Amino acid sequence: MIHHVVFFKLKPEVDELKLEEMMRSTRSMLLKIPEVLSVRSGKNIDTKGEWPFFLTVEVESLEKLRMYVDDPVHLKYVETVIKPNTTARFAMDFETDPSKDLKYS
Repeated sequence: MIHHVVFFKLKPEVDELKLEEMMRSTRSMLLKIPEVLSVRSGKNIDTKGEWPFFLTVEVESLEKLRMYVDDPVHLKYVETVIKPNTTARFAMDFETDPSKDLKYS
């Protein structure tokens, strides 16, 4: 499994209501992508934190992650939700299940 984690800085005009809308849009839009197994998004509880908004997406493989990135729904999400409301992003990808036969879980 690949866990794609992205943190965002928000534009100054993004208020609490807009942030809540972004969280709802993230889940409703990105779950439409067939390769996506799960989506989470939220706000930093530290209101003075550098990265006030995040999202995570879980997919089966790096190949599926590439498919997600190029999917028209993801591209629309970036254009309609992310670009109008954010100023910077920081992304990391993690492998969460390196093998199917884990001794400990």
